[in-house]
Amino acid sequence: MSMKRQSQDDSKSRLDAGSSEDKRRRSLPSLSSVITEVMNMSKVQHFMEPVLEPLIRKVVKEEVELALRKYMTTIKRNCGKDVFACELRSLKLKFLDLISPPVFTGTRIEGEESSLKVALVDVLTGEVVCSGPESCAKVEIVVLEGDFDGDDGDNWTADEFKNNIVREREGKKPLLTGDAFLYLKEGIGWLSDISFTDNSSWTRSRKFRLGARIVDSFEGISVREAKTESFIVRDHRGELYKKHHPPSLSDEVWRLEKIGKDGAFHRRLSKERVNTVKDFLTLLYLDPTRLRNVSALHLSYIYKWT
Repeated sequence: MSMKRQSQDDSKSRLDAGSSEDKRRRSLPSLSSVITEVMNMSKVQHFMEPVLEPLIRKVVKEEVELALRKYMTTIKRNCGKDVFACELRSLKLKFLDLISPPVFTGTRIEGEESSLKVALVDVLTGEVVCSGPESCAKVEIVVLEGDFDGDDGDNWTADEFKNNIVREREGKKPLLTGDAFLYLKEGIGWLSDISFTDNSSWTRSRKFRLGARIVDSFEGISVREAKTESFIVRDHRGELYKKHHPPSLSDEVWRLEKIGKDGAFHRRLSKERVNTVKDFLTLLYLDPTRLRNVSALHLSYIYKWT
């Protein structure tokens, strides 16, 4: 009896083992199904990559920016209650006067009311900086292109300012003569004796500007350059031969219209000791016939002075 039961148990065990082996074989994927699955995953990756990549980039960027903001906040807190103590102090140079026209070569450059002045000003308050080492800084005066305005109004860069500095023409003297450097005193400096050696007609705008920039550097301080309004510079030779309207009595007689300097008429008048406008009018009043003979001019020109 026991032998029969044992035989039945052995048969059942073999059936169970066979069934388990069949299940295991059925659970293993076939080679074709594995290949199909890999191909499907490759297709999914191909379509998902363009979608996931920018999404991942965006998430990473946001996380980096957040980390940077936290870092900067920590730094500012470590600087103390005054956040601005960690930032650059912003100053600027500023011309306090308009240039007095006309401007001629060889003639001292002046302001409209006095000598041309430049000041160091606080950008936030607009007040002149009259204390500290920067208030005694060394300043260089340069010549700028007349059309220089900067890409953003007055907010030009140091490179833009530098690139618009005008140098002398080949074979010519430096554009500025005199003292092109000055020292501020309590934040203000004066252009004492400076003039142009060349006219502005050869530049792209046919005009110049004066510029000012700090030579020294100061830790924790940024200083923006200054520039004047644009203006024309003419040759002084033209001024030497310019007629005066109206002429003064002390002017040389050739300042009158139709009397050329060192011309024939001018030489004849000089022989008659008619050297000034006053001499001319005196002779015209006392002896107009003699003046007509000397001048050989049309009577209407002589009589227009009577």
